Amino acid sequence: MEQIFTLLSWGAEGWLDEIAYGTMITVLLALATLPFGLLLGLLVALAQESREQSLKLSAQIYTTIFRGLPELLTLFIIYYGVPIAINSALSFMGLNPIDINSFLAGMIALGVVFSAYSSEVFSSAFKGINQGQYEGGHAIGLSKFQTLYLVILPQLIRLALPGLSNLWLILLKDTALISAIGLSDLLRQTSIAARVSKEEFLFFGLAFLIYLCLSIISSLGIGKVETWSKRGATGR
Repeated sequence: MEQIFTLLSWGAEGWLDEIAYGTMITVLLALATLPFGLLLGLLVALAQESREQSLKLSAQIYTTIFRGLPELLTLFIIYYGVPIAINSALSFMGLNPIDINSFLAGMIALGVVFSAYSSEVFSSAFKGINQGQYEGGHAIGLSKFQTLYLVILPQLIRLALPGLSNLWLILLKDTALISAIGLSDLLRQTSIAARVSKEEFLFFGLAFLIYLCLSIISSLGIGKVETWSKRGATGR
């Protein structure tokens, strides 16, 4: 028991410093990915709803690719493949190569996967908005952008929120994949601690509890956001 308390302590002999840092990286990565994925997903959904066939086809190809590929493969392509393609182009133009760090690569990879799924949620939400809402905005003199921003978007968020909430929880868990490219997230730090200390059950059990706590906190936050989004809504 004394050994367990030592391992789960702060300082040189314990692992809590590293695990706390890994938890912070996990949360920061998820929070950084969320707005990027939401914005990209909304743009893809708008393209899907567009009357321009080229935009609609491009959006369908995009969602088919990133919903069909395993998340880990997408991560490897962006972390290893994209820098090679970019640096080859830069070398051809006589420019210096660039590096993509694991955090940025993870954010982009998780973001494009998140956007592919969130675009479908947004598309379903668009279908739940009556066409009369668009016509009403036009009737009172609003431009297409103003109608979208002031009339459609608030309703869209309320309709899409349940689906987006589920995607957020999936995103939070998918951050564990980033340990495969060397980012010191929660899973990587607990894996190192388990391997060095030979206490696999202890540290993976701790990772389980931390992920569970993050999911519970997220669920409570989502519940408050859903309550806020329904303010002013009238029941039947």
